[in-house]
Amino acid sequence: MSSIPSAEARHVPAWQGTGVWLLILTVLLLILALCSLNVGASRMSLVNALFADPDDRISRILFASRVPRTLALMLAGAALAVAGMIMQMMARNRLVEPSTVGTAEAAALGMLLVAVLAPGLPLWGRLLVVAIVAALGTLLFLSILKRIPLRSALIVPLVGLVLAGVIHAGSALLAHHVDLLQSLRAWGSGDFSAVLRGRYELLWIAAGLTLLACLAADRFTVIGMGRDFATNVGVNYTRLMGLGIVLVSLITACVVVTAGVIPFLGLVAPNLIRLITGDNLRRAIPLVALLGAALMLAADLLGRLLIHPFEVPSSAILAILGSLVFIVILLQGRLRWA
Repeated sequence: MSSIPSAEARHVPAWQGTGVWLLILTVLLLILALCSLNVGASRMSLVNALFADPDDRISRILFASRVPRTLALMLAGAALAVAGMIMQMMARNRLVEPSTVGTAEAAALGMLLVAVLAPGLPLWGRLLVVAIVAALGTLLFLSILKRIPLRSALIVPLVGLVLAGVIHAGSALLAHHVDLLQSLRAWGSGDFSAVLRGRYELLWIAAGLTLLACLAADRFTVIGMGRDFATNVGVNYTRLMGLGIVLVSLITACVVVTAGVIPFLGLVAPNLIRLITGDNLRRAIPLVALLGAALMLAADLLGRLLIHPFEVPSSAILAILGSLVFIVILLQGRLRWA
């Protein structure tokens, strides 16, 4: 059975205390954020831009483009990492996250449906439609899992990947029929190069949902131990699963509407942090959010520097990193990791 183990978090040495890692990740995040503000197609000095005239060209680049982009990267990274951890608790498997269970692909399908059926829909309406379609994709994945008896650790991600492939294939067929295949490819390739002031604010909703997930961390830890255990300790399993689906779907929708699909971030960050905190979700979530934001910034910086002044989408960098981590997890063995 592929369950998240242990009612007790594994022992963590004192030198690996959560506070120390919070400080380390916070400092790392600040360094990466400053680097992000300084890197771009236009050369500029951050110090000079801060004290420049507000109408100066360099100052406009900083506050209209680079600051919003840096904030968007941090918000999206933190939210997706936490969404991945919640998804792993709901599926009781460490090898899943929104882009490997069909949630992100369903969100891209939602964008396609909006473009076909209601292209003039306001931003909030678009977000609502995308979130509903993403929630249906997540619910379909969880419903399939319930019908698989004695599922192994490897069956769960396999089911998710197959479902994601089916949804993507269906989306591609529809997009080809309505001549929107290029748009679908853009939605499926997360990229923050077009993020400007006024075009990333949906991610503050994702930030609020991330905070809500932090407040409900203990309860999500309980559902990771199964329906029977959750019921025995007085937790409403069905209601909490519904909350998890809403959180994961809305976070994914916010990111997809803003920048497109970002793969594997929700797989990498939680599994790395579990090496530090074990399975204590309350201790892990702040670290997961910080690491997710740092990884998102690092991937975007690398994408901007590889072929400067052109850019490689951050989703491509994360796909490579996530694939490597996925393989490492598989090689570590089922009993240890899932």
